[in-house]
Amino acid sequence: MAQRIKGQEVEIVMLVDWAPRENLAFAQSLDFTFKTEIKEEGFLGETTNRYDTVFNGVEGKTQHQFDNPEPFNIVRLIVNKARSREPGTTFNLRATLKFPSGQKARIVFRDVAFGSLPFSVGSRTDYVKFSMDFSCSEAQVLPV
Repeated sequence: MAQRIKGQEVEIVMLVDWAPRENLAFAQSLDFTFKTEIKEEGFLGETTNRYDTVFNGVEGKTQHQFDNPEPFNIVRLIVNKARSREPGTTFNLRATLKFPSGQKARIVFRDVAFGSLPFSVGSRTDYVKFSMDFSCSEAQVLPV
């Protein structure tokens, strides 16, 4: 079996108005789901149902550790947009996957909306963690 890709070959960058926010470092995880829904319909005179698929966007979550106050700045921007204080601000996430073969794929999550933005301080010896739940209408997978 060929060598598979590991998390160490994945880079996540947040783009605010298409400018990278490089200080959002130490990504621990990225989960995302292309949401599809199966539609089933039965018709008179037919012996089986018909099926269609509807695309319902993308959902995801990132988790980070951090060594600077940048996550609080990003939360401020997200909350300000949610309160219509900075309505023109756009958020995009970009993940670059570097495969052992040398090939790369870039996934761009466009015009991201955010849900919960929890911070976690587990104990005296644990690192502080920050998570972002997100959804978007579209994610493009681009060859690099």
